[in-house]
Amino acid sequence: MAYAHAPVMLQEVMEILRPEARRTYLDGTLGGGGHSEKILELSGPDGRVLGLDWDDEAVAAARRRLERFGDRLVVRRASFRDAREVLRQLGWERVHGVLLDLGLSSHHVESADRGFSFQAEAKLDMRMDRRQAPDASEIVNTLPVRELARILREYGEEPRARRIAFAIETERRRGRIASTKELADLVARVAGKKRGHIHPATRTFQALRIAVNRELENLQGFLDDGYELLHPGGRMVIISFHSLEDRLVKQAFRKWSRSCICPPKTPICRCGWSQKVRLLTSTPRTPSDLELQQNPRARSAKLRAAERI
Repeated sequence: MAYAHAPVMLQEVMEILRPEARRTYLDGTLGGGGHSEKILELSGPDGRVLGLDWDDEAVAAARRRLERFGDRLVVRRASFRDAREVLRQLGWERVHGVLLDLGLSSHHVESADRGFSFQAEAKLDMRMDRRQAPDASEIVNTLPVRELARILREYGEEPRARRIAFAIETERRRGRIASTKELADLVARVAGKKRGHIHPATRTFQALRIAVNRELENLQGFLDDGYELLHPGGRMVIISFHSLEDRLVKQAFRKWSRSCICPPKTPICRCGWSQKVRLLTSTPRTPSDLELQQNPRARSAKLRAAERI
Protein backbone atom coordinates (compact mmCIF):
# COMPACT_ATOMS: atom_id res chain seq x y z
CA MET A 1 0.00 0.00 0.00
CA ALA A 2 1.42 3.40 -1.01
CA TYR A 3 2.12 5.82 1.84
CA ALA A 4 -0.54 8.49 1.35
CA HIS A 5 -0.52 11.63 3.45
CA ALA A 6 -0.99 15.30 2.58
CA PRO A 7 1.34 17.60 4.56
CA VAL A 8 -0.77 19.90 6.72
CA MET A 9 -0.42 23.71 6.54
CA LEU A 10 2.54 23.35 4.17
CA GLN A 11 2.56 26.98 3.02
CA GLU A 12 2.29 28.34 6.57
CA VAL A 13 5.12 26.10 7.78
CA MET A 14 7.45 27.26 4.99
CA GLU A 15 6.60 30.92 5.57
CA ILE A 16 7.74 30.56 9.16
CA LEU A 17 10.75 28.26 8.73
CA ARG A 18 12.04 30.21 5.68
CA PRO A 19 14.36 27.40 4.49
CA GLU A 20 17.69 28.60 3.06
CA ALA A 21 20.82 27.06 1.53
CA ARG A 22 23.68 25.97 3.81
CA ARG A 23 21.28 25.47 6.72
CA THR A 24 20.11 22.40 8.58
CA TYR A 25 16.60 21.42 9.62
CA LEU A 26 14.94 18.78 11.78
CA ASP A 27 11.68 17.20 10.70
CA GLY A 28 10.82 15.29 13.85
CA THR A 29 7.73 13.64 12.36
CA LEU A 30 8.86 12.71 8.87
CA GLY A 31 5.73 10.74 7.89
CA GLY A 32 5.36 10.60 4.13
CA GLY A 33 8.06 13.25 3.69
CA GLY A 34 5.85 16.06 2.35
CA HIS A 35 7.17 18.81 4.63
CA SER A 36 10.78 17.65 4.28
CA GLU A 37 10.47 17.59 0.51
CA LYS A 38 9.48 21.26 0.47
CA ILE A 39 12.24 22.22 2.90
CA LEU A 40 14.81 20.46 0.72
CA GLU A 41 13.50 22.16 -2.41
CA LEU A 42 13.61 25.62 -0.84
CA SER A 43 16.99 25.14 0.83
CA GLY A 44 18.79 23.95 -2.31
CA PRO A 45 21.41 23.33 -3.38
CA ASP A 46 22.97 22.30 -0.06
CA GLY A 47 20.48 22.70 2.79
CA ARG A 48 20.11 19.49 4.80
CA VAL A 49 17.28 17.80 6.67
CA LEU A 50 17.31 15.22 9.44
CA GLY A 51 14.03 13.29 9.27
CA LEU A 52 12.92 11.24 12.25
CA ASP A 53 10.04 8.81 12.46
CA TRP A 54 9.50 5.73 14.60
CA ASP A 55 7.26 4.04 12.05
CA ASP A 56 9.18 1.69 9.75
CA GLU A 57 6.69 2.15 6.92
CA ALA A 58 7.02 5.96 7.09
CA VAL A 59 10.81 5.74 7.06
CA ALA A 60 10.80 3.48 4.00
CA ALA A 61 8.27 5.63 2.14
CA ALA A 62 10.12 8.87 2.85
CA ARG A 63 13.42 7.41 1.69
CA ARG A 64 11.83 6.39 -1.60
CA ARG A 65 10.05 9.71 -2.12
CA LEU A 66 13.08 11.86 -1.27
CA GLU A 67 15.80 9.70 -2.83
CA ARG A 68 16.62 12.38 -5.41
CA PHE A 69 18.00 14.67 -2.69
CA GLY A 70 20.85 12.23 -1.93
CA ASP A 71 22.83 12.90 1.24
CA ARG A 72 21.03 16.19 1.84
CA LEU A 73 18.44 14.05 3.64
CA VAL A 74 19.38 11.95 6.65
CA VAL A 75 16.69 9.58 7.94
CA ARG A 76 16.68 7.80 11.26
CA ARG A 77 14.05 5.53 12.79
CA ALA A 78 13.59 7.32 16.08
CA SER A 79 11.14 9.41 18.07
CA PHE A 80 11.46 13.19 18.06
CA ARG A 81 11.98 12.86 21.80
CA ASP A 82 15.41 11.42 20.98
CA ALA A 83 16.31 14.25 18.58
CA ARG A 84 19.08 15.63 20.77
CA GLU A 85 20.92 12.31 20.85
CA VAL A 86 20.54 11.72 17.10
CA LEU A 87 21.79 15.24 16.33
CA ARG A 88 24.77 14.66 18.62
CA GLN A 89 25.60 11.41 16.80
CA LEU A 90 25.54 13.28 13.49
CA GLY A 91 27.71 16.07 14.84
CA TRP A 92 25.06 18.66 14.00
CA GLU A 93 24.29 19.62 17.63
CA ARG A 94 21.86 22.39 16.59
CA VAL A 95 19.68 23.18 13.58
CA HIS A 96 18.15 26.26 11.99
CA GLY A 97 14.57 24.98 11.99
CA VAL A 98 12.48 22.32 13.74
CA LEU A 99 9.10 20.97 12.68
CA LEU A 100 6.78 18.62 14.54
CA ASP A 101 3.47 17.65 12.93
CA LEU A 102 1.74 15.63 15.66
CA GLY A 103 -1.17 14.43 13.54
CA LEU A 104 -2.02 10.84 12.69
CA SER A 105 -1.19 10.23 9.03
CA SER A 106 -3.81 9.23 6.50
CA HIS A 107 -1.72 6.13 5.87
CA HIS A 108 -2.26 4.91 9.42
CA VAL A 109 -5.99 5.59 9.29
CA GLU A 110 -6.38 3.79 5.97
CA SER A 111 -4.08 0.83 6.71
CA ALA A 112 -6.52 -1.67 8.19
CA ASP A 113 -3.80 -3.95 9.56
CA ARG A 114 -2.40 -1.20 11.83
CA GLY A 115 -5.54 -1.21 13.97
CA PHE A 116 -5.96 2.57 14.24
CA SER A 117 -9.41 2.76 12.69
CA PHE A 118 -12.76 1.42 13.84
CA GLN A 119 -13.92 1.46 10.24
CA ALA A 120 -12.21 -1.83 9.38
CA GLU A 121 -11.78 -5.23 11.03
CA ALA A 122 -8.22 -5.59 12.33
CA LYS A 123 -6.17 -6.63 15.32
CA LEU A 124 -6.17 -4.01 18.08
CA ASP A 125 -2.65 -2.66 17.71
CA MET A 126 -2.27 1.15 17.24
CA ARG A 127 1.50 1.16 17.74
CA MET A 128 3.48 3.69 15.73
CA ASP A 129 6.63 1.77 16.56
CA ARG A 130 5.81 -1.91 16.25
CA ARG A 131 8.96 -2.82 18.20
CA GLN A 132 7.41 -1.44 21.36
CA ALA A 133 4.90 -2.82 23.86
CA PRO A 134 2.16 -2.78 24.93
CA ASP A 135 -0.25 -2.56 22.01
CA ALA A 136 -3.90 -1.52 22.29
CA SER A 137 -5.07 -5.10 22.78
CA GLU A 138 -2.85 -5.47 25.85
CA ILE A 139 -4.15 -2.24 27.35
CA VAL A 140 -7.81 -3.05 26.70
CA ASN A 141 -7.57 -6.58 28.04
CA THR A 142 -5.35 -6.12 31.10
CA LEU A 143 -5.67 -2.66 32.66
CA PRO A 144 -7.84 -2.22 35.77
CA VAL A 145 -11.18 -0.52 35.18
CA ARG A 146 -10.09 2.63 37.02
CA GLU A 147 -7.01 3.06 34.82
CA LEU A 148 -8.98 2.36 31.65
CA ALA A 149 -11.56 4.96 32.64
CA ARG A 150 -8.81 7.49 33.35
CA ILE A 151 -7.29 6.98 29.91
CA LEU A 152 -10.66 7.35 28.18
CA ARG A 153 -11.56 10.44 30.21
CA GLU A 154 -8.21 12.25 30.06
CA TYR A 155 -6.97 11.36 26.58
CA GLY A 156 -10.30 10.99 24.80
CA GLU A 157 -12.37 13.47 26.84
CA GLU A 158 -15.01 10.72 26.79
CA PRO A 159 -17.94 11.62 29.11
CA ARG A 160 -19.00 7.96 29.32
CA ALA A 161 -15.53 6.75 30.28
CA ARG A 162 -16.57 4.75 33.37
CA ARG A 163 -19.49 3.07 31.61
CA ILE A 164 -17.30 2.06 28.70
CA ALA A 165 -14.52 0.83 31.01
CA PHE A 166 -16.98 -1.33 33.01
CA ALA A 167 -18.45 -2.70 29.77
CA ILE A 168 -14.94 -3.63 28.60
CA GLU A 169 -14.30 -5.43 31.88
CA THR A 170 -17.59 -7.34 31.59
CA GLU A 171 -16.86 -8.33 28.01
CA ARG A 172 -13.32 -9.53 28.63
CA ARG A 173 -14.55 -11.91 31.33
CA ARG A 174 -16.23 -13.77 28.47
CA GLY A 175 -13.16 -13.66 26.28
CA ARG A 176 -10.36 -11.46 25.00
CA ILE A 177 -11.34 -8.36 22.99
CA ALA A 178 -9.07 -8.86 20.02
CA SER A 179 -10.27 -6.74 17.13
CA THR A 180 -11.10 -3.14 16.31
CA LYS A 181 -14.62 -4.10 15.32
CA GLU A 182 -15.29 -5.93 18.59
CA LEU A 183 -14.24 -2.86 20.56
CA ALA A 184 -16.06 -0.38 18.31
CA ASP A 185 -19.30 -2.40 18.53
CA LEU A 186 -19.00 -2.64 22.31
CA VAL A 187 -18.51 1.12 22.66
CA ALA A 188 -21.41 1.80 20.30
CA ARG A 189 -23.69 -0.38 22.44
CA VAL A 190 -22.71 1.57 25.55
CA ALA A 191 -22.55 5.05 24.06
CA GLY A 192 -25.58 4.87 21.84
CA LYS A 193 -26.07 5.66 18.20
CA LYS A 194 -23.84 7.81 16.04
CA ARG A 195 -24.37 11.50 16.60
CA GLY A 196 -23.72 13.79 13.67
CA HIS A 197 -20.54 12.85 11.85
CA ILE A 198 -18.74 11.38 14.86
CA HIS A 199 -18.76 7.63 15.45
CA PRO A 200 -19.38 6.79 19.15
CA ALA A 201 -16.04 4.96 19.30
CA THR A 202 -14.01 7.94 18.05
CA ARG A 203 -13.01 9.21 21.50
CA THR A 204 -12.18 5.72 22.77
CA PHE A 205 -9.88 4.97 19.83
CA GLN A 206 -8.19 8.36 20.14
CA ALA A 207 -7.57 7.80 23.86
CA LEU A 208 -6.10 4.34 23.33
CA ARG A 209 -3.81 5.57 20.54
CA ILE A 210 -2.46 8.33 22.76
CA ALA A 211 -1.88 5.86 25.61
CA VAL A 212 -0.28 3.16 23.45
CA ASN A 213 2.21 5.54 21.90
CA ARG A 214 2.79 7.65 25.03
CA GLU A 215 2.15 10.66 22.84
CA LEU A 216 1.80 13.22 25.62
CA GLU A 217 4.79 11.91 27.58
CA ASN A 218 6.98 12.05 24.47
CA LEU A 219 5.83 15.57 23.62
CA GLN A 220 6.44 16.78 27.17
CA GLY A 221 9.88 15.19 27.15
CA PHE A 222 10.73 17.05 23.95
CA LEU A 223 9.35 20.34 25.29
CA ASP A 224 11.40 20.22 28.48
CA ASP A 225 14.39 21.67 26.65
CA GLY A 226 13.56 21.52 22.94
CA TYR A 227 14.66 25.14 22.40
CA GLU A 228 18.25 24.00 22.91
CA LEU A 229 18.11 22.25 19.52
CA LEU A 230 17.96 25.61 17.73
CA HIS A 231 20.72 27.96 16.67
CA PRO A 232 20.08 31.62 17.64
CA GLY A 233 17.53 32.88 15.13
CA GLY A 234 16.36 29.31 14.44
CA ARG A 235 12.66 28.66 14.36
CA MET A 236 10.39 25.92 15.69
CA VAL A 237 6.95 25.03 14.36
CA ILE A 238 4.65 22.55 16.11
CA ILE A 239 1.28 21.48 14.69
CA SER A 240 -1.02 19.77 17.17
CA PHE A 241 -4.43 18.15 16.70
CA HIS A 242 -5.58 17.58 20.27
CA SER A 243 -6.35 20.12 22.98
CA LEU A 244 -4.00 18.39 25.44
CA GLU A 245 -1.14 18.55 22.95
CA ASP A 246 -1.81 22.19 22.16
CA ARG A 247 -1.91 23.04 25.86
CA LEU A 248 1.53 21.48 26.41
CA VAL A 249 2.98 23.39 23.45
CA LYS A 250 1.39 26.67 24.55
CA GLN A 251 2.66 26.33 28.11
CA ALA A 252 6.19 25.41 26.99
CA PHE A 253 6.44 28.25 24.47
CA ARG A 254 5.18 30.75 27.06
CA LYS A 255 7.72 29.52 29.59
CA TRP A 256 10.51 29.73 27.04
CA SER A 257 9.49 33.29 26.15
CA ARG A 258 9.57 34.58 29.75
CA SER A 259 12.60 36.19 31.37
CA CYS A 260 11.67 34.93 34.85
CA ILE A 261 9.68 31.92 36.05
CA CYS A 262 9.61 32.75 39.77
CA PRO A 263 6.20 32.45 41.45
CA PRO A 264 4.04 35.59 41.20
CA LYS A 265 4.81 38.39 43.68
CA THR A 266 8.30 37.04 44.40
CA PRO A 267 10.18 40.25 45.40
CA ILE A 268 13.57 39.22 44.00
CA CYS A 269 14.12 36.86 41.09
CA ARG A 270 15.88 33.70 42.21
CA CYS A 271 15.00 31.31 39.38
CA GLY A 272 18.08 31.97 37.25
CA TRP A 273 15.93 31.57 34.16
CA SER A 274 16.34 33.75 31.07
CA GLN A 275 14.29 34.24 27.94
CA LYS A 276 14.98 31.52 25.37
CA VAL A 277 12.64 32.40 22.49
CA ARG A 278 10.29 35.03 21.15
CA LEU A 279 6.81 33.92 20.18
CA LEU A 280 5.92 34.08 16.48
CA THR A 281 2.26 33.17 17.07
CA SER A 282 0.40 34.79 19.98
CA THR A 283 -2.58 32.57 19.15
CA PRO A 284 -2.51 29.34 17.14
CA ARG A 285 -2.84 29.53 13.38
CA THR A 286 -5.31 27.20 11.70
CA PRO A 287 -5.68 25.82 8.15
CA SER A 288 -7.18 27.98 5.43
CA ASP A 289 -10.68 27.37 4.11
CA LEU A 290 -9.15 26.16 0.85
CA GLU A 291 -6.98 23.59 2.63
CA LEU A 292 -9.96 22.35 4.62
CA GLN A 293 -11.90 21.87 1.41
CA GLN A 294 -9.04 19.83 -0.04
CA ASN A 295 -8.09 18.00 3.17
CA PRO A 296 -10.89 17.86 5.80
CA ARG A 297 -8.61 15.83 8.11
CA ALA A 298 -6.66 19.05 8.75
CA ARG A 299 -9.65 20.64 10.51
CA SER A 300 -8.27 20.22 14.04
CA ALA A 301 -4.75 21.48 13.27
CA LYS A 302 -3.29 24.26 15.40
CA LEU A 303 0.11 25.71 14.55
CA ARG A 304 2.34 27.49 17.05
CA ALA A 305 5.83 28.83 16.37
CA ALA A 306 8.73 30.41 18.22
CA GLU A 307 12.20 31.79 17.36
CA ARG A 308 15.35 31.17 19.41
CA ILE A 309 17.04 34.31 20.65
